[in-house]
Amino acid sequence: MTQPIEILVVDDDPTVCEFLRDFLEERQYRVRLANHSGELRAALNQHLPDLVLLDVNLPGEDGLSLARFLREHHDMPVLMISGAGSAMDRILGLEVGADDYLVKPFDPRELQARIKSLLRRYGRTQKSVEASPQSVRLGRLRLDLERRRLCDEADQEIALTAMEFDLLAAFAQRPNRPLSRDQLLELTQNRDWHPFDRSIDIRIARLRNKIEADPAKPSIIRTVRGVGYMLVAD
Repeated sequence: MTQPIEILVVDDDPTVCEFLRDFLEERQYRVRLANHSGELRAALNQHLPDLVLLDVNLPGEDGLSLARFLREHHDMPVLMISGAGSAMDRILGLEVGADDYLVKPFDPRELQARIKSLLRRYGRTQKSVEASPQSVRLGRLRLDLERRRLCDEADQEIALTAMEFDLLAAFAQRPNRPLSRDQLLELTQNRDWHPFDRSIDIRIARLRNKIEADPAKPSIIRTVRGVGYMLVAD
């Protein structure tokens, strides 16, 4: 039996919280509510949701700071909602770690569509997990996750160390999503990152030399300012 998708709604407005809970529960989502950063962190300590719906304007620690925290420590989609709808507001929200940004007031049908899109992107359905690809295109290269090989157009293998492959596989299994250094170290070495740890940056540089047409202008593993790195895959 499959478990329902769980969404954590973080908003200090009780009316908004109740509306979102009713709307989402009618669509078979399980919903938990948090009114501020303390309740968010307490909810995360209990168990991780499948998606966080995060308001920007919260008392105390605001949504931008919390979006950055979520991106650095957890692998989950973050949909930010805000009454501020300028281009700069949206850019800032996305740069700190949100996957998508929705401006209040919004059409609930658009909210539902964006939630579905993010859940598909993160593989938060049984079907998408079962259909997880074993081969990923990286520009002119192909990464075979099952055989642990990286090959060029002529099917010639490109030598990778075990650590380089693990890092590339972590990216390939989460394509087109920013990953922080902390997330990458947890995924590949099961340890945390600290500000003076340059191991991820060094390995990214080595990988770029092997997979990028122009390592100085990377198009496959891109730097996401203020967050970390993201693999752009077909």
